[in-house]
Amino acid sequence: MSFDRRTRIEQMRHADRARDRRNRVLAIGVSAVVVAGLLGFGSYMLLEKSEAKERSTESAAQDAKQGEEDKAKLAAEPVAGEKSWDAEKLTRNHVTTEVTYPMEPPVGGDHNPAWLNCDGVVYEKAVPNVNAVHALEHGAVWVTYNAEAQDADVKALASRVKDTPYSLMSPYEGQAGALMLSAWGKQVTVDGADDPRVARFFAKYVQGAQTPEPGAPCTGGVDG
Repeated sequence: MSFDRRTRIEQMRHADRARDRRNRVLAIGVSAVVVAGLLGFGSYMLLEKSEAKERSTESAAQDAKQGEEDKAKLAAEPVAGEKSWDAEKLTRNHVTTEVTYPMEPPVGGDHNPAWLNCDGVVYEKAVPNVNAVHALEHGAVWVTYNAEAQDADVKALASRVKDTPYSLMSPYEGQAGALMLSAWGKQVTVDGADDPRVARFFAKYVQGAQTPEPGAPCTGGVDG
């Protein structure tokens, strides 16, 4: 009887050890599956992020290319009602005195040595002609308005200017039209902010071919 009891005890211990081994093997197997799953998920997420970044970069590049193509298309279109002055006849001397210009707002001529800051700046008050003309020489577009302009148009044009380097905006009571756009040797009166000539004028003359000093800065000057 003692021998049988010891045998049964040994058998039970053997069964327990076998069960422990199976549990360890099972646990190791489950852990391996979990780790493999985590690694696979991590790799999948990294791949997804990489592909998403690549798609985003490609989309941004396509948008930029499309934007340049749209700008070039607009720039190629004429601006109806535009007035032009011979750029070669617009003097460009630096002076420290006031200048009487033949047009309002002026589109060229002698001007102050300091240019008006024009990196998408909206001025709430009138600015000196002699500094604004220097900004036009650097390739800026100057948006002006008088008391007859609608508030909605003024706000919409101000938003465009703020988003456009080499542009500026200010009130100008002496001008004939309610809303006018000026560049070096170029000027047009528009009917409103949604007038298609606004986009054409910006596309054509912001750092356009008429610019006497392309690439010259629009910062580091004076603020009105």
